[in-house]
Amino acid sequence: MNNYADNKIIVLFDGVCNMCVWSVRFIINRDINDKFRLASIQSEVGKKIISDKKINIVKNDSIIVIDKDVVRYRSSAVLFILFHLRTLLKIFLIFYIVPPPIRDLKYRIIAKIRYIFFGKRKKCVLPNELNTSKFLNL
Repeated sequence: MNNYADNKIIVLFDGVCNMCVWSVRFIINRDINDKFRLASIQSEVGKKIISDKKINIVKNDSIIVIDKDVVRYRSSAVLFILFHLRTLLKIFLIFYIVPPPIRDLKYRIIAKIRYIFFGKRKKCVLPNELNTSKFLNL
């Protein structure tokens, strides 16, 4: 088990990306079973998790999910999150049938252009801007 979040699923996100921050709000509002804990990749706890898990943040700079010792990236991370939320968007779980390399190609295209279409914050989102009980800290 991870020692960061007491058996919670950890979501690491880009705290300066407006699309990622919107996604975090989406998770917070639909996590009715309190399964998730959040940390930006720019935060101290995010950096520690990235270091401890030896995550290549250059290749994986948008959303990363850690459930126990399993690390999920890109489209697999998104689908894993959707599976655990109360949302009609679960319909997108059908994309599990698409092989990950194909799913991830589309994911990487969106990840590359996310700042262009959704913008970028000057500073990382702070937990007090959202629900602080969902955020990890050291």
